[in-house]
Amino acid sequence: MNVNMAYVAPIALLLLSNVFMTFAWYGQLKFPNTALWVVIPVSWGIAFFEYCLAVPANRIGYTVYSAAQLKTMQEIITLAVFAVFSVTYLGEALKGNHLVAFGFLVGAGFFAFNRW
Repeated sequence: MNVNMAYVAPIALLLLSNVFMTFAWYGQLKFPNTALWVVIPVSWGIAFFEYCLAVPANRIGYTVYSAAQLKTMQEIITLAVFAVFSVTYLGEALKGNHLVAFGFLVGAGFFAFNRW
């Protein structure tokens, strides 16, 4: 794999995998009357596609990023995807405290990617 792609591919794959995982974990919240015995296998089925993207993302990413950098990147992507999901799908508002929490996570990314 091209070295430049090794830097970009994990980000794209993690972004897509987090879309699947967010729906697997939180999509069912719009259906509170659906039985858990239905929701759990459906969520597992959605999560399967998350794993099909996350595992290669980490395998490819580990060739150019450290495990700590990959995990930090994944958490930032997760929060960004969830923020969009919660506003657009669940209809929840982002509040100031959420933005501050996101800012701290971005700060974690800064420290994970910068040596000192």
